[in-house]
Amino acid sequence: MSDNEGFSGGGGGGLDDDLSLPKATVEKLIKEMLPPDVACARETRDLLIDCCVEFIHLVSSEANEVCDKDSKKTISPEHVVSALKTLGFESYLPEMEEVLKDHKAQAKVKSAWDKERKGSRLAASGLTEEELLAQQEKLFAASKARMEAGGAGAPPPTGPE
Repeated sequence: MSDNEGFSGGGGGGLDDDLSLPKATVEKLIKEMLPPDVACARETRDLLIDCCVEFIHLVSSEANEVCDKDSKKTISPEHVVSALKTLGFESYLPEMEEVLKDHKAQAKVKSAWDKERKGSRLAASGLTEEELLAQQEKLFAASKARMEAGGAGAPPPTGPE
């Protein structure tokens, strides 16, 4: 199956002992899933965290093998889909594809917002890109001159250049 078959997320010793999930986040997820009158013991939460870490290791290891077979260096969502199928988790695919679609939509919105924000800052300055670039070059030159002269606010020289 994978190189990590012997991994034990819960203190089996080894390199992965420091890998975990945020306990507060897992606690919140558990509370959202349980009825209000049901509590979850701390040991149960820790066991769930270990199981989640193991699941992530298993799927990512399998996805990495698929990625290697495709001669790719970056694991894509398609590699994860293939890994889930290989591992027998086909029932997870519809929800995973929905989450992926939501993620792509959010990324598109963020990208558009970032572009708009950059454009509005440029417009708000009242200067062209060329004027801003010239202004930046002047600031760099003034800073360099202050530094070479040992002027106020300039850090001391670090050695011969």
